[in-house]
Amino acid sequence: MKNKKKLTLMLAVIFALNMVIITCVQNELAAQAASYRKGSSGDVVKQIQTKLKNWGYYTSGIDGVFGSGTEKAVKAFQSKNGLTADGIAGPQTLSKMGISTASTATTSSNDVNLLARLISAEARGEPYKGQVAVGAVVLNRVKHPSFPNTMSGVIYQAGAFSCLSDGQFNQPIADSAYQAAREALNGTDPSGGAIYYFNPATATSKWIWSRPLKLVIGKHRFCT
Repeated sequence: MKNKKKLTLMLAVIFALNMVIITCVQNELAAQAASYRKGSSGDVVKQIQTKLKNWGYYTSGIDGVFGSGTEKAVKAFQSKNGLTADGIAGPQTLSKMGISTASTATTSSNDVNLLARLISAEARGEPYKGQVAVGAVVLNRVKHPSFPNTMSGVIYQAGAFSCLSDGQFNQPIADSAYQAAREALNGTDPSGGAIYYFNPATATSKWIWSRPLKLVIGKHRFCT
């Protein structure tokens, strides 16, 4: 009986330790998701650059790309405001700047996986920029009044993407598609606001050719 009680106690302790570890990992991942550093890009980076430029820390253009100049400006801001000058715009630094990243921090892994699956199926062989652009088109549709207002609604809309009917959607997801999905979700839009794209070599719809062309990336034409 005593051995049984000891075993039960040990299992309870192990379970509690596992829960602590899981919580710590989740917290660390959340912190990383809300951090911006050299190599990051998107709308939040533009906000960081704009704030730093207005305060005199940053002198280059507002391009949404976290480069050496942005990193140097972040370090200067951190030093001035009593923060660790590591050049990483994490939760504390962003809060001090008055920048909210709630929408980025709460982006679920399901959203990333769903968008990555669509990107992989539609643009697996395209340049990385073209993969991000395909992801951006999905997000542009979410914001557009002519389309469903959720990512899943846009992706699963009848007839919207051929990959859902030809089996490509269920194929393994390319690693680059995950990165492209995260970048698109962070606000990067190489498509220039496009809500359509197509491959001229495989397109069967005559109507799609009537859409105003914005730009061409790889084999895809991106249109409004």
